[in-house]
Amino acid sequence: MQIKFDHKNNAQFFITLKQRVDNYFKDNNISPNANAYMVFKSVVLMFVFYGLYAVILSHTLNIWLIFALCIVLGLFTAFVGFNISHDATHGSYSKSSKINKILSYTFDMFGASSYMWSIAHNQIHHTYTNIPDHDDDLEPVFLVRLHEEKKLYWIHRYQHYYASFFYLIVSLNWVLFKDYSKMFSKQILNHNVRKIATKDIIILFTSKLIYYFMFIVLPMLLGYTWWQVLIGFTVMHFAEGFTLAIVFQLAHVVESTHFPMPDANGTVENNWAVHQLYTTANFARSSKLATFFFGGLNYQVEHHLFPRICHIHYKKISEIVKATSHEFNIPYNDYKTMGQAIASHYRMLKLLGRNERLSFS
Repeated sequence: MQIKFDHKNNAQFFITLKQRVDNYFKDNNISPNANAYMVFKSVVLMFVFYGLYAVILSHTLNIWLIFALCIVLGLFTAFVGFNISHDATHGSYSKSSKINKILSYTFDMFGASSYMWSIAHNQIHHTYTNIPDHDDDLEPVFLVRLHEEKKLYWIHRYQHYYASFFYLIVSLNWVLFKDYSKMFSKQILNHNVRKIATKDIIILFTSKLIYYFMFIVLPMLLGYTWWQVLIGFTVMHFAEGFTLAIVFQLAHVVESTHFPMPDANGTVENNWAVHQLYTTANFARSSKLATFFFGGLNYQVEHHLFPRICHIHYKKISEIVKATSHEFNIPYNDYKTMGQAIASHYRMLKLLGRNERLSFS
């Protein structure tokens, strides 16, 4: 079914909001792309990532300390992905498409396909946010029920206990299976505006092989045993996977977000912009650490409304978005702390596992 949004419903909201955000950049004479601080942050994150990788490969530390560093490396893999890769694939890091393209390959450097991400995330998730059977992010595995339209199994009653395990293996699945299975899936092919080019297929497979060599083969060539590499690789991905999963879950699967179903004609109740406000949530906006490490994804509302604006500006424009939303009587989902958002997510898992749902706030 082709999904359509009711563009006439509260259409003035996004017109007004966009004008105010555009005026913010014009009046302050600043670019919506990366600034000097963003470049500095990117350099720091990349320096720490490669520094950790070099120390681990040096094989000069106690093996248990190495395993601990692998966990930290996994965290910084996620942080680089949030800050650099994510902005670059959205075309928001730089006004230069070439620079964005080059920086987007940091995804491929971590074993994930930037090309597949641009389709599954930029095109599908950002368009059909939280719409069951259309937003693939709502269907991680059948053992985890993230919306009311999904078939309920008895085991879902306990999903708030075991869902975290699947969050741990998110990036392992991504680098080992997901990109391959998605490449020729009907969902990807239906949403792709062109046939997958041979170049993109070559880049995907080549970058995967390079990643496997750098993070599996090379450590063994430098003296690590297979079991040491297996443990290090696994705990690195556990840290990366859980970080990726929990940040994205807090953005969409919490008690205040909606999961609207289209009507018989495939029309969603609101226009696209208002839909984003109903289906997306912010958390910890006042936390400088969260904003620094999560690449502004704690400002998920602003990101979904303005994905072509670099996240370094989200803090400033969030007040504009919040005020305009209240002016038009549209919800602005915002959890004061990350802890509150995490608690809400796990309560949501528990409710969905029992076929219950709190009333929307």
